[in-house]
Amino acid sequence: MHTSPLPPTEQAEATQGARPITVFTANRVITMDPIRPRVDAVAVKDGRIVAVGSLEEIRVALGDAVFSIDERFAGSVLIAGLIDQHLHPLLGASTLTTEVIAPEDWVLPTRTYCAANDAHEYDERLRTAHLGLESNEWLFSWGHHKLWHGDMHRTRLDAITNDRPTAIWQRSCHEWFLNSAAINALGITDENMAGHGTASNQLDLARGHFWENGWMTLLSPLLMPLFLTEARFRRGLTQLVDYLHMNGVTAINEPGIAWKVEPWHLYQEILGAEDVPFTSTFLVDGRNQCVKGIEPSAAVVDAQKQIDRAPSGKVCMVPGQVKLFADGAIISQLMQMRDGYLDSNGNVDPDHHGEWIMEPEDLRRYFDAYWDAGWQIHVHVNGDLGLDVLLDIVDDAMTRHPRIDHRTTIVHFANSTEEQVQRIARLGAIVSANPYYPVGFADKYGEYGLGAQRADAMVRSASVSAHGIPLSFHSDLPMCPADPLTMAGYAVNRITNSGRVAGPEQRISVHAALMAVTIGSAYSWRRENDLGSIEVGKIANFTVLAEDPFHVDPKDLSRIRVLGSVFEGRWFPVPIEHQQARLASRVASVGAADNGRVDAGCDHGCGCVVANFLFEHLAQHGFAA
Repeated sequence: MHTSPLPPTEQAEATQGARPITVFTANRVITMDPIRPRVDAVAVKDGRIVAVGSLEEIRVALGDAVFSIDERFAGSVLIAGLIDQHLHPLLGASTLTTEVIAPEDWVLPTRTYCAANDAHEYDERLRTAHLGLESNEWLFSWGHHKLWHGDMHRTRLDAITNDRPTAIWQRSCHEWFLNSAAINALGITDENMAGHGTASNQLDLARGHFWENGWMTLLSPLLMPLFLTEARFRRGLTQLVDYLHMNGVTAINEPGIAWKVEPWHLYQEILGAEDVPFTSTFLVDGRNQCVKGIEPSAAVVDAQKQIDRAPSGKVCMVPGQVKLFADGAIISQLMQMRDGYLDSNGNVDPDHHGEWIMEPEDLRRYFDAYWDAGWQIHVHVNGDLGLDVLLDIVDDAMTRHPRIDHRTTIVHFANSTEEQVQRIARLGAIVSANPYYPVGFADKYGEYGLGAQRADAMVRSASVSAHGIPLSFHSDLPMCPADPLTMAGYAVNRITNSGRVAGPEQRISVHAALMAVTIGSAYSWRRENDLGSIEVGKIANFTVLAEDPFHVDPKDLSRIRVLGSVFEGRWFPVPIEHQQARLASRVASVGAADNGRVDAGCDHGCGCVVANFLFEHLAQHGFAA
C-alpha cells in the first residue's frame, strides 16, 4: 500500500510559515453525528478534523488558514471510519493460512476458499490437501463443524491422512482434533494429560479431542511451537492487513492478549507499519491470570504492568480495560443454556451440555477485583445461563460498590431472554454482539441443539436498541468475516444461508447497524472522543464507498464497493484486484441466499473466472461506481 500525493484542484493563497489543511469534498459525507448527519466536506489538519459542513461553511470556519481542496471523492461517499470492535489478529493470521475447510466461503485478498457443505466434501478437501504436501509436513486445517461435516475424531483422521501428523482446528477455535500420528509426535499420553483440574476434564485422548481449557492449557504448549511459527505469522499478518483494508476497517481491538504465544514484535513491525491504515489495540486477558494462579488481589497490579510494558502508538494496549470469560463457545455449542440442549428429535439431550471457561466463582472473584479498581470489564458470554451468572455478578457489584458509567461489556451476546435484556439496561451494561450468529447458524441450530425458537432469537439487536443499550458489532475474526458493512447487513436483514429471515422482529435499521460499526464500537472502548464519527477534534478516519448505504436496498449493504480509506488524513486506496475479489464474493453470497448457491471463484474448482466477470458486469450496469 502507499499514499497518493494530494492533487488539489483549488489552492488558497499561501501564507508564509502556515501549515497546510486539506478539505475533502464528496458526493456525500455521512458523519454518524446526530447533530449534522450529512455534510458536503470535511477539513483535516495534522490527522485531525478541524471543520465539517458545506464548502462555504468550511471556508468561513478556516478563515485565513492555508488550505487545499481535494476533489478526488467528488463521486464517492465518505463515512466515519468503519471499526471492528473485537477480532483476533493471532487467530485471523493463523486460521486463514491453514487449509480452510469451513461451512461458508472465505474470501481473502488473493484466494477464496469455497464452503464444504457436507462430510463427503470435507473429507475430499482434506484428502486433497494431504496428498499435496511433502511427506514430512504437518497438515493443519481450520473450519470443521460437525453439523455440516459430521463427527470428527481420531479414527476418521487416521483413515484420511494415515501417518501424516494432522491437526484440525474446529470452526470456533475452541477445539482441536488430532490424529494418532500427531498425538504420538507430541508425546501426549493419558498420564501427562491427567491431574490438571478442569483442563484434564476437557479432553478425550481416545478421540483425539481437546476443547476449551483442555487445549488452551494442555495442548497449546505442545502444539503451538509447531503451528504458530514466525513464518506463518508474517504471512498471516501481512494477509490480514490487506484483508482489513479491503473491507474498509480503520480500527480494531484484540480483547485479550496472550503474551507467551502472541508475536508482539511482529504486531509492532507489521500492524504498526507506516503504510497500514488502521490502529490496533489490545486488552489484558484476565482468564490467563486465573489459569496462571495470579490471585485477584494481585491481578490488577499484574494487568497494569502488562499495559506499562507495551509500547504506545498505532499498536498499543488499552488502559484500564480487561477481558474475562464466562461460558464456552457458541459455534461448538458449548455455551451454558438454562434449558439445556435438544437432540435432532427435539428432545432434551442429557449428554450435551455447556462448559465454563472461567468457573462462576472464579469469574466473580476476578470481576470484583477489577470492578473495585474502577476498570472497564469485557466479558465473553454466549448462553442464557452464562448471562444469568454474569448479570448476577454485575448486580451484586452495583449493590456493593455502585459505579456510574462502568460500561461492563456483554461480549458476543448469542443467547438471551427479553428479561435479561431489560436487566442489562437497568444495570447500565453495554452489548457488543456478533451479528453473524443467526445468519450462519440459526438454520442448523434450529434442527439440533437449540430448537427453532431459541436459534432464531440469537443476538437480540432490536431488543437491545429498543432499551437504549449502547450496541456495537464485532467479527471476532475468524468467527465472522471482518467486514463491517457485511456485519451491518447481517443485522439489518438476518437472512440465513437457506434464504429465510431468522427472527424478523430482531432486525434493526440501517442507521442503527452503521452506528454499531462506527460510534457504537468507539464508545465500547471509551474512544468516542477520537473515533466513530466525523466531528471537529476527532481523528480523520473515513471509509470511502462507491454508494450511499442509506440509498441502496438494505439487502445490498454488503455489496457496496469499498474504494479505500482515509487514515489520519492520508488516502489509502484499495487495489482494484482486491475490490474485485470482495465485490464478486458478496454478490455470490447474496445470490446463494436468494437463488441457490452461486460460486464466487476459488481454488477448488468453483470457477475462478466468475469474480472478474461479475465485477465487470456490475460496473457496466452502473452498480459499482
